Amino acid sequence: MLFLYSLLYSVAFILMLPLFFLRRDKYAAGFRQRLGDYPDSRDPRPSIWLHCVSVGELNAAKPLIEQILKNFTGHRLVISTTTKTGQDLAQEHFSEKAAVVYFPFDLKFAVRKALRAMRPSVVLLMETEIWPRFIHEAKLSGAAVALINGRLSARSARRYSYIRPFIKRTLADIDLALMQADADAKRLAELGGEPAKTHVTGNMKFDVALESSELADEFRQRFAIEKARPLIIAASTHEPEEEWLLEAFAEFFLEPSTIRPRMLIAPRHPERTEKIIEIIRSFGSGKFSQFRPISYVRRSTEPTEADTTADVILLDTIGELARIYSLAEVVFVGGSMIPHGGQNILEPAASGKAVICGAHMFNFAEATRVLLEHDGLVQLADRTEDAKAVDELFLAVSDLLEEDDERRELGQNAAAVMKENRGATDRVFAHLRRLVQK
Repeated sequence: MLFLYSLLYSVAFILMLPLFFLRRDKYAAGFRQRLGDYPDSRDPRPSIWLHCVSVGELNAAKPLIEQILKNFTGHRLVISTTTKTGQDLAQEHFSEKAAVVYFPFDLKFAVRKALRAMRPSVVLLMETEIWPRFIHEAKLSGAAVALINGRLSARSARRYSYIRPFIKRTLADIDLALMQADADAKRLAELGGEPAKTHVTGNMKFDVALESSELADEFRQRFAIEKARPLIIAASTHEPEEEWLLEAFAEFFLEPSTIRPRMLIAPRHPERTEKIIEIIRSFGSGKFSQFRPISYVRRSTEPTEADTTADVILLDTIGELARIYSLAEVVFVGGSMIPHGGQNILEPAASGKAVICGAHMFNFAEATRVLLEHDGLVQLADRTEDAKAVDELFLAVSDLLEEDDERRELGQNAAAVMKENRGATDRVFAHLRRLVQK
């Protein structure tokens, strides 16, 4: 089965090669490293290899990374990512403390070359990073393999069930599975995960620490953020959510609305910023002729006077979103009005903000359930038609902006839930300590 998987993966890799060259900015970053060609290291210590796909997983892992660096000085820490945004953030925060690399393609030669270079004694895979070849070769090399902060949605489990015998064999190579919730552990067991190796440790994203306010102060001053024009943050958005959000936002400037908010849009993929600008520029004409034009500025450009009055601020940088949630009155979390599964609702909740999400939150199902149970989240109905989606967004946001007490209570409840559910990182580290000391 592993041979067949490797054959199919190799064919898919070859077919994808033109895309790597056509979209070099996104797909070809770290290409040589992803073939296992890592920089030479003279560090003789064994490695603890932590893999985080992108920014969200890396942010969740920050407290664990600090514990590893503090307590396992006899080991070298290797941090790998898949995405360029994740790589940039890892380089910024940890390049002086750890080896930061791209995760290898799941090709036999690339994986073996990477493992020989890094010599891990322990491999930690965040969330649902199940790479059969890498896991198998890591075990053959003598490393212990652990899945940490593991989550397995019903949809992912259903897909894996079609190849259950193969997945069961892969899971047999995992020494420890630390899952976010009972439902995740149950789904893993149904796929063949061994209960004796599986533990529920909670969601490490509840342990997110509030970042320094220095960046928030910089934003407040540059963009003149003030209560008179309350800020709506649209976080980690996907297509077509930006168009829906902008149309709902434009409704505030039609009479008789007296609220004149501003909006900061942080797309999940910053390279989509130009496409969002095209949508913004269409307001005031064509299908959006009933609305007035919308002014905008970009975070990545040099400051100008327009920054203080622009209706929309485009956050086209990475690694800054979590540190500016304190500026918002309302936060909408994207990837949730489409069947993507939602993005991180816990960071704005930790900041005590009123958070809105769509109906599709299966990537954060347990966190969504807990926040809803404690009145710490507003979840919209499933609206796939453009007009209905816009109406849902406008009504939810306008209600919260008009009702100060309701908005504050929602944020306070969210912050209380975050405080109550902290501790997953410590539980994960306790298991990790035993794994390292074996």
